[in-house]
Amino acid sequence: MVAMAMIAFSAVVERGIGKIFNIQRCSVHDGPGIRTTVFLKGCPLACSWCHNPEGIDDASVLMISEERCIGCRACVEVCPIESGGAAPAGEAWESELCTRCGSCVGVCPAEAREIAGRGITVGELLNEIERDRPFYDASGGGVTFSGGEPLAQPEFLEECLRECGRRGFHTAVDTCGLAPQKTLLEVAQLAGLVLYDLKHMDPERHRAETGVENRLILDNLLAMSETDVEIWIRLPLIPGFNDDRANVARTGEFLEDLPRRHPVIVLPYHNTALGKRKRLQEPIGECSLRVPAEETLDAVVEALSQYRLDVTVGVRP
Repeated sequence: MVAMAMIAFSAVVERGIGKIFNIQRCSVHDGPGIRTTVFLKGCPLACSWCHNPEGIDDASVLMISEERCIGCRACVEVCPIESGGAAPAGEAWESELCTRCGSCVGVCPAEAREIAGRGITVGELLNEIERDRPFYDASGGGVTFSGGEPLAQPEFLEECLRECGRRGFHTAVDTCGLAPQKTLLEVAQLAGLVLYDLKHMDPERHRAETGVENRLILDNLLAMSETDVEIWIRLPLIPGFNDDRANVARTGEFLEDLPRRHPVIVLPYHNTALGKRKRLQEPIGECSLRVPAEETLDAVVEALSQYRLDVTVGVRP
């Protein structure tokens, strides 16, 4: 199913249009210096704690802040589904009838509605990125492609990386590592840096919380470590999922045995995505309710450091 979804989405970007859901400027969390982070739609994982749940589906999604609604019914009046009587007033967006056309977004005076996901060409995207060149020049920053999963749109991503290279921008790709190995290695050679997420070492535990097992993810990291690509390993620390001693030890052993040593960054889970899940009318996973305690962070860093790894907490080595 994952492969079919990725193939279907690739057919869209082959026509020269990618799909993004956010451009975050002045970011300091996704690589060196001040960066522009471009969030691409679509991801083969479905992590219960995902910080960007609006990026998982490759299609556009409608997000509604019900607490901001003032009851003016402008959305109902403009909706082509509801105005045609195909759904009860105010309920079309909760059903499969909603086409995410965005008509309701533009007329909402309270700005309670948002469409996450828009098509964009490489040229249009680079024109937006170009505006931030002074920040890159001053800080040694650049452009980071995140998601979702940017490798879900490989042709679009590769062309963006090539164009960034032509313009002299440093680039980074933030990936979960679940992609055909050939695709991953080709993208990695175009990027200045790869931010590689590791979630759990046990395949069944990984499947339970992300929807897929981790064998390809681990194999891909091993293969990439055999190249000269700069890699930062990022470990999102999720209480109750991957913070136990056994998993931390297996993670340390695996990273220690890679062909090269790479900086390891422990990223404490934060539950800022809970509001997004509410706006998407999605259930909240059990792993999304807690943030790691300070003593847990200290214990994880200490344990990983015993494997001769350079470990930091936060956003960069």
